[in-house]
Parts: sequence; C-alpha cells; structure tokens
Amino acid sequence: MTEILTDAFLPGLWAGYALAVPVGALAVLLVSVTARTSFRVGASAALGVATADGLYALAAVAGGAALSRAVAPVAGPLRMLAAVLLLGMALRTAVRALRNRRTHNGPERNALQRPARAYLAFLGLTLVNPWAVLYFSALVLAGGAGTPGSGAAGPAAFMTAVTLASASWQLCLAAGGTVLGRSLTGPRGRLVTSLLSSVVIAALATGLLLRG
Repeated sequence: MTEILTDAFLPGLWAGYALAVPVGALAVLLVSVTARTSFRVGASAALGVATADGLYALAAVAGGAALSRAVAPVAGPLRMLAAVLLLGMALRTAVRALRNRRTHNGPERNALQRPARAYLAFLGLTLVNPWAVLYFSALVLAGGAGTPGSGAAGPAAFMTAVTLASASWQLCLAAGGTVLGRSLTGPRGRLVTSLLSSVVIAALATGLLLRG
C-alpha cells in the first residue's frame, strides 16, 4: 500500500497538477463562463475537464502498460527520452508564457447556462487537445504510473490521483471566476501559472533522470 501511495498516487497528483495549472485559453473560458453564470455551471465545466484528463490518463496507462512489456530491454533509454520530452514541454510552456505575457488572447465568451451543457462542452474541448495524452504517455513509459507487480492497483491509483488533481484545480478556477472575476485570466495571472507549471514539469523530468 505504501509503495502504491509513493510510486503511483503521489506522482499522479504531481502530474495532474503539472498539466492542469497553466491558465490557457480553456481556463480563461472556464473562469469567464463561471463569472457570467454561476458556480454550479462552472463546477460542471470543471468536472468536464477533469473527466477528459482522467480518460487521457486511462488511455496512456492502458497503452503504456502493454507497450512497456514490449520495450523492457530499452527501458533506460526510454526513460531518458521521456525526461527530454518533459523538459521540452516545460521549456515550451515557459517560452510561450513569456512571449505572450503582454497579450490577453482569451476566447470569445459563449453562453453555457446549463450545467450539463457546460460539462459536455468542456469535456469535448479538452478531448480534442493531444497535449495531455502525449504528456501522460511519457510518464507511463518512464514508469511513473505504478510499481512493478502492483497489478491494476498502481495504474488505478495513478489515474485516480490525476483526476482528483485536475478536478481540484479546475474547481479552484471556477471559484476564481465567481470571486475574482477576470484577475486570474489577465496577463500576469497567466504568466505566473504557466511558469509554475513549467517548473513542476521540469521537476518531474529531473526526477526521471535521477531515477535512471
């Protein structure tokens, strides 16, 4: 149980927050929809995003588990490749945040006044983004979704943690839409959260390199 907690659940929380924290176009839309409607609608939209992240983690774990058995002889180089990929993601996130720090490219507001409609809309918007599945696949191939011999418990703990992390952050954004209005979606808020995410992703990559 302790190994599952330290090697699957906690890395899942870390990975989920690293993916969810940047305030990008979808987060801007989430905050603005909540500000214009209600926390109930915003919370439904937030859970739609979290559901998509959980599904991406499931797809990565399911595919990664089968693939990892086939590529076991080259597990070391794959871990290095995953670390490089994550470092590239961290650099890209930071560069884009710094490049766009003086702009505010939030999407046009689109009325989503019913919780069910908001949930489905944000679920679909998140699923069309391939960034998450690449991110989780890199972690799975690097051994970050469970311990050897843990069976289904490790991957299940990883997926649960990713979903919880995503849901908690998206719900915070929804609450921010209610309480803070536009402050989280301004240039400074987007810069700070994006840089924070790049640091978290870089820390994940460093951990993989140290494990190798």
